[in-house]
This record gives sequence, C-alpha cells and structure tokens, in this order.
Amino acid sequence: MQLDETDRALISALSENARAPVATLARKLGLARTTVQARLDRLEETGAIAGYTLRLGEVVRPRIRATVLVSIELRAGPSVLQRLKTLPAVETVHTCSGRVDLIVIVAANSTAELDQTLDLIGETRGVKGSESLIHLATKLDRTRS
Repeated sequence: MQLDETDRALISALSENARAPVATLARKLGLARTTVQARLDRLEETGAIAGYTLRLGEVVRPRIRATVLVSIELRAGPSVLQRLKTLPAVETVHTCSGRVDLIVIVAANSTAELDQTLDLIGETRGVKGSESLIHLATKLDRTRS
C-alpha cells in the first residue's frame, strides 16, 4: 500500500493522540469527517494501522530499564526465546547481527527485580554470556510523545 501525504499527516496526528475523535482529526487536517473516517478504515484494513495502544505515564511505568546483550549457543535460539517469554520483566527481544545474538529490553520496578531477572537470563540453558547496560536517562524517545 502506498501512503500519500494526507495518510502520513493522519498517522502523525494519531501518534500524538490515538484517542482523538474523527471530527477533531478532520478539523486539524482540513478534511471532511467522512474523508478522515474512510482513510482510517482503509489504513486499518490494509494493516498500515495495526491497532491503537496505551502509553503508560511515568507514574506507572517501571522505573529501571536495561538493555541486555545476550550471546547464545548454536541452535539454542528457540529454547532461549521460550525462557525469555516467561520472564515478566522482559519487554522485547530482538535478534541482531554483530558480536551478540540477542538484544533484550528489561523493565523493572526495583534493582532487586532487575538483578533477579538478569540472573535468570544468565542462568538460562543455551546462554553463553550477557552484558547489561542500565538506562540512566532518556534524552530522546520518539516512541513516546
């Protein structure tokens, strides 16, 4: 599907506030409400918009975050991923190229919870080693407006 400038403007407006009423979006974009609704329906049907989500505020978001660089043994990927899925503090897991095999994002409410999660990752069968990078401050985050 090809997105035009109007589609991009609509997506941008939704990224600022996904709960904005169609009438508000229409006024902001200078379009008819029915046009905006039709575009939203098309963007949803084609998968350009996969869904709407909740962004947690600072008050309820876990306070301590870490990026864990994980090296795994050959062919251990599926079993390591299964184990990571069981750890509640693990938010995302990415495969990558380079000196490590996985990038794991962890969010915890305390240093004790973070420490326990890091231990569980390190003890996982198939994990050769890991390096933890504790997030100190966020200087730029385009995913949270």
